[in-house]
Amino acid sequence: MIVSMTGYGKSLVKADHFIVEAEVKSLNSRYLDLSVRIPRDLSAKEFALREMVRKTIKRGKVSLTVFLTTESGEDKFVSFDEKGLNTAVEFLKKIKTSLNKDEEIKIEHVLSMQDLFFSNEIPDIEDQFSFIEKAVKDAIADLNEMRVKEGTELKNDLQGRLDLIEGYLDKIEASNRNSIEEYFQKVVERAGQLLENFSDNKDRLDTELALLVERYDVTEECVRLRSHIKMFSDTLVNTNEAGKRLNFICQEMNREANTINSKTVSADISHNGLFIKEELEKIREQIQNIE
Repeated sequence: MIVSMTGYGKSLVKADHFIVEAEVKSLNSRYLDLSVRIPRDLSAKEFALREMVRKTIKRGKVSLTVFLTTESGEDKFVSFDEKGLNTAVEFLKKIKTSLNKDEEIKIEHVLSMQDLFFSNEIPDIEDQFSFIEKAVKDAIADLNEMRVKEGTELKNDLQGRLDLIEGYLDKIEASNRNSIEEYFQKVVERAGQLLENFSDNKDRLDTELALLVERYDVTEECVRLRSHIKMFSDTLVNTNEAGKRLNFICQEMNREANTINSKTVSADISHNGLFIKEELEKIREQIQNIE
């Protein structure tokens, strides 16, 4: 299956005490380049979240962001600990006694120690991590749905370009036969020196002329290019994580196209060879998007 490296996924899950929003973005990259942005309360779970992404995404510049908010939509979690409040009050009383002060303990004195009874941490984060996992998995699934859909479009586009290349190749093969015959006749007409040297050996003359013309025959290159086209087409259908393989096959196809253009003595073959190279360049650009 052809899968694009670009996509976007998002999900929202309601937990017992908070709401989880997960967002995953993916762009092109030669390898898996993963960045994770999560609240401080989830720091201990970063490795687990990274592994969730790695299991389904093999290549791409991927960013995972997790937001946690209260049911009211605020991004700060405030919990009150009455025991902590009593601890703060008792501590202030001891300070008052130690300093031998008669000053009344006021609310501002207590609030100066609010860290003892107010907390910004998410309650029961360990017990409710399953909600966070679900949000991340749903976001990844949403991302992959987009990647598969775009991959199908890429596959159709690439197959269409392969069909164009095969059409140009048909024209090259047809022109190749004619151009070689024409070139052979021109060589015969211009081979005065060879005729003098091999006038008594007609077979040797034909052999020398055939060897001379063979250098301009592109039949073998056309056969190899057709073989590469078939391999490319099969890879589109049957191979997972096909991007690197398709890139290699594209390089080999381009090599054969270059050889055809350098060998030919036919303007028609040269023109069709250039059309093939144009399509191969478009293919090369497209497969950079494939995982």
